[in-house]
Amino acid sequence: MKRAPGGSGLEAGGRSLRFLCLLLIAIYPSALSAQDSATSSSLQPPASSPALRIGVISIVIGDVFATETPEEDRLFYRVANRLHIETRVDVVRRQLLFKEGDVYVERLLRESERILRRNKYLFDAEIAVVAEHDGLVDIEVRTRDVWTFKPGIQYTRTGGEEATGFELQESNLLGFGKEVTVAHKENVDRRSDEFRYFDPQLFGSRARFALSYADNSDGRQRSGFVEQPFYSLDTRWAATLSALDSERTDQRYVLGTAVDEFRHRQQAYQLFGGFSPGLNNGWVRRYSFGAAFVENRFAATGSPLSAAVVPPDRKLVYPFVGFSMFEDRFEERRNEDQIERTEDLFAGKFFQASFGWASREFDSSDNAALLSLGFGNTLETEDRRHTLVMRADAAGRIHDDELANGVLTSAARYYWRMTPRQLFFASLSGSLTDRLDAERQLTLGGDSGLRGYPLRYQDGSAAALVTLEHRVYTKYYLFRLFHLGGAVFFDAGRTWGEGNAPKPAGIDTRLGLLKNVGLGLRFGSSRSAFGNVIHVDLAFPLDGDPTIDRMQFVVESKASF
Repeated sequence: MKRAPGGSGLEAGGRSLRFLCLLLIAIYPSALSAQDSATSSSLQPPASSPALRIGVISIVIGDVFATETPEEDRLFYRVANRLHIETRVDVVRRQLLFKEGDVYVERLLRESERILRRNKYLFDAEIAVVAEHDGLVDIEVRTRDVWTFKPGIQYTRTGGEEATGFELQESNLLGFGKEVTVAHKENVDRRSDEFRYFDPQLFGSRARFALSYADNSDGRQRSGFVEQPFYSLDTRWAATLSALDSERTDQRYVLGTAVDEFRHRQQAYQLFGGFSPGLNNGWVRRYSFGAAFVENRFAATGSPLSAAVVPPDRKLVYPFVGFSMFEDRFEERRNEDQIERTEDLFAGKFFQASFGWASREFDSSDNAALLSLGFGNTLETEDRRHTLVMRADAAGRIHDDELANGVLTSAARYYWRMTPRQLFFASLSGSLTDRLDAERQLTLGGDSGLRGYPLRYQDGSAAALVTLEHRVYTKYYLFRLFHLGGAVFFDAGRTWGEGNAPKPAGIDTRLGLLKNVGLGLRFGSSRSAFGNVIHVDLAFPLDGDPTIDRMQFVVESKASF
């Protein structure tokens, strides 16, 4: 087996990271130079729209099963519809960006569709003009509910490890769109009893509220937020108050095995505000400001795995400012990351940056500048057969002119539409770190895209991963519940440099490039709000140490294909 050369070293990684951050800043102007010529055609309203106003808005909410069709006119489907509580009309109406009497703007219909499709309790949404008369247009809003009550047993298997649990969840409580979850879960890290509540329309408004509590085998976690979001492209202001308090045992891994652990207490509070001039010339610009408190404290566990040296405590209290901009450019796709479901692809450019200043005068443990940058773009051919989605992000702290916890990530996803039901997919991602905080690890394994290997298998200061897939979207519709797809895939990846975990004596962890092949089935859920795509894969590692299984059986529910 070919072995990798020694790590690149933190000093070289730091120079590379600083160079790439400067490169990101340098190319930002050119990445956005086409903004005036790239305005989405969806912004152009019909020529007659200034003279038209919206008349009657009809909202039609479809049942989970279309029992008016012969295929679903069955006792099971009729009973399921009777047991299901439909989404209330007012819940849908409050999410629309237009009302009766408003000037008709086609763009607002399309954006309202996207907003509705983001709801877990709706399978799809379609808004269309159904009549035009006397200077008015009548509009019909059609949605289709999915089954939103989930009782039962959970099971996933990734990286050779199983996660099980029992969960009661309702994501559309009494048809009001509110989500309540009570769950018991067990995984490689901990056992957990959880309660979660999410209200996306607080007191009938567009404000959101969330609260969660978890009683874990190694501690507890409490979190919550209340926010008035940037609800639409033209929203002018936003505000958020969030809080997190958690206590847990963190473990660091080498070759899929925990090598040490430590106690970790984290508290984080943030107050955020934002304003925007709205949508202008096809672009949205948003300005943000706020203050944050983040404290991390560490201690030994006293167990045989307890870390010899625990990470140092850290407190950061800082104000921050930020800026973001992105294009109003969205496209509807089908059979790419979902099966037989409308997908809303963001096909434009974006840029974001933020700056914060932590000071000992604010009771921080050190003076530090906190920086983050990110940008992305989508390229495609005119016939949309070839699509390339790219993004890059960089973040870190600067202490006394030294970079700390520096992380640079980049990713590209390529889609080649071969036939209406076949697609070639490729992705390439990479990460580079410099002086990563001691409690963090950059790992690669079965839980991070290298499907033929144990979870958290390789660690280091840099990583790269490539995935190739041939995807097939069949016409099979199992029990009128799942659309069936399949994939043949190849994954390859590796890490470089030294990670934060201590290396066991006498074990060579420099495994070089790891590769696996595999095949699997995809079950696209069309009637349930839980897990859009269920993956059942067999993955076969081609490298690695001889102790790992020569076949990995993977079962998991994911948001995409």
